[in-house]
Amino acid sequence: MARIVVDPVTRIEGHLRIEAVVENGIITDAFSAGTMVRGLEKILIGRDPRDAWAITERVCGVCTTVHALASVRAVEDAIGISVPPTAELIRNIMMSTLYVHDHVVHFYHLHALDWVDIVNALKADPKKAAELAGSFSKWDKNTPAYFAAVQEKIKAFAASGLGIFANGYWGHPAYKLPPEVNLIAVAHYLDALEWQKDIVKIHAVFGGKNPHPNYLVGGVPCSIDVDEVAAINSERLNLVASLISQADEFINQVYIPDVLAVASFYKDWAKWGGGLKNYLSYGEYPTRGYSQVDSFKFARGVILNRDFSKVHPVNPRDSQEIKEYIAHSWYDYEGGDAAGLHPWAGETKLNYSGPKPPFESLAGYEKYSFLKTPRWKDQPMETGPLARLLVSYAAGHADVKESVGAVLGKLNVPLEAVFSTLGRTAARAIDAELAMGWLKEFFAELMGRVKTRETSTFNGEKWEPKTWPTECEGVGLVEAPRGSLAHWIKIKNGKIDNYQLVVPTTWNGSPRDAKQQRSSFEESLIGTPVAKLDEPVEILRTIHSFDPCLACSVHLYDPQGRHLHQVSFE
Repeated sequence: MARIVVDPVTRIEGHLRIEAVVENGIITDAFSAGTMVRGLEKILIGRDPRDAWAITERVCGVCTTVHALASVRAVEDAIGISVPPTAELIRNIMMSTLYVHDHVVHFYHLHALDWVDIVNALKADPKKAAELAGSFSKWDKNTPAYFAAVQEKIKAFAASGLGIFANGYWGHPAYKLPPEVNLIAVAHYLDALEWQKDIVKIHAVFGGKNPHPNYLVGGVPCSIDVDEVAAINSERLNLVASLISQADEFINQVYIPDVLAVASFYKDWAKWGGGLKNYLSYGEYPTRGYSQVDSFKFARGVILNRDFSKVHPVNPRDSQEIKEYIAHSWYDYEGGDAAGLHPWAGETKLNYSGPKPPFESLAGYEKYSFLKTPRWKDQPMETGPLARLLVSYAAGHADVKESVGAVLGKLNVPLEAVFSTLGRTAARAIDAELAMGWLKEFFAELMGRVKTRETSTFNGEKWEPKTWPTECEGVGLVEAPRGSLAHWIKIKNGKIDNYQLVVPTTWNGSPRDAKQQRSSFEESLIGTPVAKLDEPVEILRTIHSFDPCLACSVHLYDPQGRHLHQVSFE
């Protein structure tokens, strides 16, 4: 028996430690530890609720937008504000832009090198690479000259020691792509670096900047007037239209074909990484107002034990549904470690009881993470692209079922193949394809409103705290690219009285609960073969398939840099 430690898990945002027990080449147990301190919620107490979006959005610059949207939705829910239809459309455009951007960046820059051998691309024939790329894509850069030029860049890079990729597991027996496919993927890795700088300009148009675009309780902080220089005018709308067209080409001529090409060589990975059988989605993209959940493009609900015959409803206000536990987390609750708290009653009281760093292993320690453990009706949940596709699939959403069926058909695999590391990676591509289509749809609707001058973007009713109840509470739900995100807020006398975030990586990467039920990361690794204990690329493949982001799962910030809490390792 061996215990493998991967710390930090690289090519993600934040600090994640994975410990896996390997017996006879197979993972038999696993532990996921968040190694930063959580506590962002503390600095929000006593602040104006209308400012919370600006603070929470800075949890992370990777999934920019989602925390701001969750925050304004939470405040609007608490004080009873609805946003104008045009503002809702702009929010949908912002979110679908993020989906498209985030999924491309995840595949090429955070996950592809788990499957793509950079060094092996040096053996490729550029002409054959161009012919192969041309067989599944009309991307005009797929030429022999282009691939030859990229190969020269790789040669120069390799001669210099490969830079940040010097410690990659190149040549590992788990890599299966032919040299030409490796070359295509590396070339498009570089293309994606350039492309991703343009797509985020859509956020800059509607939100003023990226990352951390501006938001507003009651609407969006921009006005539309095609003839006004200081507003979103015809020039800016034409720019957005052009950026959407470019993104559509990149998604459908580069990203989707590459995912399918890479996946076709790794169909054996449909056997591993399935993990939990329960899936959670909060739903996203309202088309008739945020309160009309049945109008969402992505459905809200839960699937239990992979039973697609029933989608269980989710009520974030029910104190018996969503709770956070700390049996294996470095926190204290007034009610003891066995207690589970609904986020409106959430507590953030640190109590580190692990080994003094640096340490070899967390083995033998009852508590081993700074992530709390969320549960839905005491059940562990997977959340993310795969989860929301499955919930919408089971709910009968025709466009989702069509996209899922098309990808499964191209790969010639059954629906059961999605319950895996391979399926999770393919689900993210389907997610991006859907978001791309909806982005075009939302923008077309916006342009229709511009033509009829239905362009109100702010509802000032109830904006002033004097119009609010003395005490109120709200919840804002968002299906972020990484999965189900929610902010819960309690307001008293116009100020934040309590604020809790439960984020996708908290659901997926949290430690066991008191019943010893593993969460998604830990459960997904069980049964995975590991060819080389000192180069566990198999662990990275599965963990990266979730697109973990620890920044919004574990943190302790103060905007003035003041001392908030000390964690003692003595």
